[in-house]
Amino acid sequence: MSTVSTEVSDGPRGRVGSDRTGGGFVGAFTSEWTKLWTVRTPYVCLLAGLVVTAVFTFYYGSIARINDKPIQPVGNASVSSVVLTQFALVILAMTTVTSEYSTNSVRTSLLWVPVRPRVQLAKALLCALVGFVTAVVWAVLGIALAWGPFRGHAEFELSKVAYQTVAMGVYSALICVLTVGVSFALRTAAGAVAMIFFVVSALPGMLVGLGGPVLLAVNAYMPQTVGGYFMLGDGEAPFPDAVSVLILLVWAVAAHVAGLFVLRRRDA
Repeated sequence: MSTVSTEVSDGPRGRVGSDRTGGGFVGAFTSEWTKLWTVRTPYVCLLAGLVVTAVFTFYYGSIARINDKPIQPVGNASVSSVVLTQFALVILAMTTVTSEYSTNSVRTSLLWVPVRPRVQLAKALLCALVGFVTAVVWAVLGIALAWGPFRGHAEFELSKVAYQTVAMGVYSALICVLTVGVSFALRTAAGAVAMIFFVVSALPGMLVGLGGPVLLAVNAYMPQTVGGYFMLGDGEAPFPDAVSVLILLVWAVAAHVAGLFVLRRRDA
């Protein structure tokens, strides 16, 4: 018995399909980039975060002056604003996943990129990049706006400002990656936002409120708690900076493992 092999040509010169360019991970990332900026949600989230940063940091500096608090790094104002602005990035990252499930366009995405981990990784990398750059911009803006109302109750040390700015970017990027993983696992906007809010904000507050050595020890490993120490960089963190980043990475990877597990079992 003889077999006949066929090749799909591409163009008048008969180039085979395997020679096409633009696919792979680069193609998946480019596709996600295009999809992200063709809808309104990212722009609304970025604008909302910008406004919150401006208002919060100005208020932070004013309160520090009024209450005559000790001199502190001016970047503390921007770091403190992350407890609110991070959720603008959470919604942005969540939308890259849940919007496709709500409209069933995820079927098309998975048809174009049949390698499931590649889809997830492309979304995560895109959101991490946007989260990092956005947080750095917000940090710089917050420092500029807070410096005036501080009026002598803050100090500007370039190395400290640079550290806190980059740390805000790293933390925000990892929160975005965590959100993408949770969104793939839960697939609905309400479920993903509720879970992220509970893990990142509500649970640490409950653990601190209940108190006790065990609960406080657990709280030390929560993403927002670890991230807060890491971003402040004031030497009071229970872990070195590298360990703090590692803990945040573990949270992000765990979320992606859960998301990939669900994606492989029930992709669309």
